[in-house]
Amino acid sequence: MLNQRNNPATAAARYPSLQNRVAIITGGASGIGEAIVRAFAANGARVAFFDIQDEPAERLVRDIAAAGDTAPTYTHCDLTDIAAFQAAIVAVGKTLGNATILVNNAANDFRQPFAEVTPESFDRSIDINLRPHFFAAQAVAPQMRAAGGGSIVNVSSGAWVGGIADLQAYSAAKAGIVGLTNSLARQLGPDRIRVNALAPGAVMTERQKRLWHTPESTAGILAQQCIPELVREQDVADAALFLAADDSRMITKQMLLVNAGLR
Repeated sequence: MLNQRNNPATAAARYPSLQNRVAIITGGASGIGEAIVRAFAANGARVAFFDIQDEPAERLVRDIAAAGDTAPTYTHCDLTDIAAFQAAIVAVGKTLGNATILVNNAANDFRQPFAEVTPESFDRSIDINLRPHFFAAQAVAPQMRAAGGGSIVNVSSGAWVGGIADLQAYSAAKAGIVGLTNSLARQLGPDRIRVNALAPGAVMTERQKRLWHTPESTAGILAQQCIPELVREQDVADAALFLAADDSRMITKQMLLVNAGLR
């Protein structure tokens, strides 16, 4: 019997349909995004990823090349600068070929006491966590249309499903991503472009452990999950691979929770 706890790598699937496809991933330098970049590169995709963290991004490129996979292309890009962001997506199409995969992963779950939220801080959260998803889809759609189809995976969050205090703007943005996903799926479906949302649960990235969680809070989360194991970054990346691959060719306008049954 497969022991997934002790040897999770043996459970990983490979997707031949991802070979040589151009995949754009936002927020790919660390955390869940890093795992997604590694996973697509390991499946033979030609990956372009955006971030503002240059040092970890460049280290990731070197690590993937050293592992024998095709090195991804990294572009420093502030996703709140929509004109520059869309131009970077167009540039990927010109240098690597038409992108047929887009993973809108970049996010910032900045917490702020309810009484201290200002219009500026609320708008800032929307600018980071929601607006780029739409404008990335708008920019990449012509490339996917020219290629005959594609898959957009919008990373939402389980936070909006269960409700977390002092996280209202982020939760509103992440819930908005699901509505955006449904509308985009209807808009782009005739072009054979699938659009789905992926909602991670309590993934204990290094950032989460550094800023928000203690051993006690982590134990509390595990006690609420149906499966009493930590959700890994790789678990989310595996779901993104499936939603991007041809194996899910008739799946669109859906939200997939990767949360071990937390909510």
